Amino acid sequence: MPAAAEFTPPALTQPLLRGVLRGGLRLLFRSLVRPPTPIALQRGLLRLLTISAAARGITCTRSTIGGRPCEWQRPPGEPTSVFLYLHGGAYLIGSPATHRAITGALAKLGNLAVCTLDYRLAPEHRYPAALEDSVAAYKALLAAGYRAEQIVIGGDSAGGNLALITALRLQESGLPAPRALVCFSPVTDFSLRQLHKPPAGDPLLNPAWLEQAVKLYCPADMPPQDPRLSPVYADLSALPPTLIQVGSDELLLNDSLRFAERAKAAGVELQLEVYPGLWHVFQAHVGLLHAADFAMARVISFLRTQGVCDE
Repeated sequence: MPAAAEFTPPALTQPLLRGVLRGGLRLLFRSLVRPPTPIALQRGLLRLLTISAAARGITCTRSTIGGRPCEWQRPPGEPTSVFLYLHGGAYLIGSPATHRAITGALAKLGNLAVCTLDYRLAPEHRYPAALEDSVAAYKALLAAGYRAEQIVIGGDSAGGNLALITALRLQESGLPAPRALVCFSPVTDFSLRQLHKPPAGDPLLNPAWLEQAVKLYCPADMPPQDPRLSPVYADLSALPPTLIQVGSDELLLNDSLRFAERAKAAGVELQLEVYPGLWHVFQAHVGLLHAADFAMARVISFLRTQGVCDE
């Protein structure tokens, strides 16, 4: 049986808003971001649904890192730590602009410099293109003068998967580990054999979309259970302290529960938080949904315990 969360948040009810968000996500995302909708149209739909300006008081600039475009969000002053953020989107869609709600909150609440990598996407670029881009970005941060203990790697969904496999690749390469990992609803098993079936349904993720991601991102000559793709099967013993947040009403709940069980058994300092009644990457509603605000505050608290965030 997968490990249970050691933390359950208090009731943060907004029943009317939650109902509106659930209905909107089901209508505008789950029913459209899936096959047979072409990938190009899926990308455009996500941009329309999520693109936003930078948070108030945060400077947002485009740049490059490790040979790839990126977006920096910086609070006033000179933050001493950096968060390398890897956006979600099933490795098929998404960009730094589509995840500004999360990255802006991280920068503002944590007084962090947040670098969101615009890594290469499938189907144009299958595994390991995104992994190569993420490792190159981490190396570039080290070359820029950040020490490993000043760097956090994190992401949501596929970006959470990318954060985990990046940390594992850094270990294999003999590079210093980042100070911590933060994952929102990470994909940890591309076999999709143990998907959760929430009674209330998943308002965001369509199983057909997950299957499309496996087909278009995973190489044909690699089984989906390969630990280089699916970190739940990897040797996790050298991972840095890790925070995982996941909703109870999402297909990927078991990915987080199973990964947490294996990581803890390997001796990893791992904090698992399950948010009842919430869906995939609900943190994107920060500033609107009380539970998302609470979850982001928990991220900052975790990073402060790791000595990353400035007060």
